[in-house]
Amino acid sequence: MKKVILILSIMLLHACKDQPKEQAETTQKAVMLADNEELKEIYKQDQASRKVDNIDWKVVSKNDSLHRVRVRELLAENKVNTSLDYHNAAMIFQHGRDSTDYGMAVRLMQKSVDLDSTADKWLLAAATDRYLLSKNEPQIYGTQYERQQGELWKLSKMDTTKITDDVRLEYGVQTLAEQRERVKKMNSKQLSELTASGKSIVEIITFIKNEDLKASKYDLSESGINVFGYSIMTSGNTKDALAIFKLNTELYPSGFNTFDSYGECFLALGDTINAIKNYQKSLDLNPENTNATNILSEIKK
Repeated sequence: MKKVILILSIMLLHACKDQPKEQAETTQKAVMLADNEELKEIYKQDQASRKVDNIDWKVVSKNDSLHRVRVRELLAENKVNTSLDYHNAAMIFQHGRDSTDYGMAVRLMQKSVDLDSTADKWLLAAATDRYLLSKNEPQIYGTQYERQQGELWKLSKMDTTKITDDVRLEYGVQTLAEQRERVKKMNSKQLSELTASGKSIVEIITFIKNEDLKASKYDLSESGINVFGYSIMTSGNTKDALAIFKLNTELYPSGFNTFDSYGECFLALGDTINAIKNYQKSLDLNPENTNATNILSEIKK
């Protein structure tokens, strides 16, 4: 181990000698820096507080405020250094209260991208949109949605002329057409409402088959039907769920995930033959479906 460390030290020293002094110092500093563990934990707490049922926003708001105070202290102490550090810090200010906080989120996330060109740029787009809206200016990427009580969801005020869809995709944002579809989906009724009204699975399947998939008031997208299938499966009605997953493969025969879910349902029923058949179909449609690859590997052991 000592020999390896010595070799690495010599290589680093040699690299620094071949570089201008300022660049060598930057290289040496980059090697020594590590992601801030405290910032990782703050980010983890920030995200976890928003992934629970019945969120107590008074508690979340108080914790958000304390997090921003601590991150400012870390910044002042020069303990925010890596691309991940700046990303985590940016998210804390993204959940701020005003344009000052949102502006800080933009600057921090820009620093993250500057340090690592491969960093996920979505947060930079979202922070930019939120900052603009906080100043009563239209967003430009299309990451922010809003809904007044009793009204439907809509895309927040937006200027669609500032950037192209190619730029949106580069920043991990949906195209304008995809954003419109998302709004429609957000305002669609859920299929679970039909079961709540007393309709049987047979009646629901008949209803779906007779509906216009795109014009329906219900979410009849591939993912919408899939979510409905899992909700039934979770409730213990696996055979009913199987019928829904089967319908989804018929409506969306090119969707690899529909066959993946269909296979999972067969597996839950103990039918390994049909499980293998559908997982393989999913893999044929998407060779990068690692879930199907892993499960097929386990089944065939």
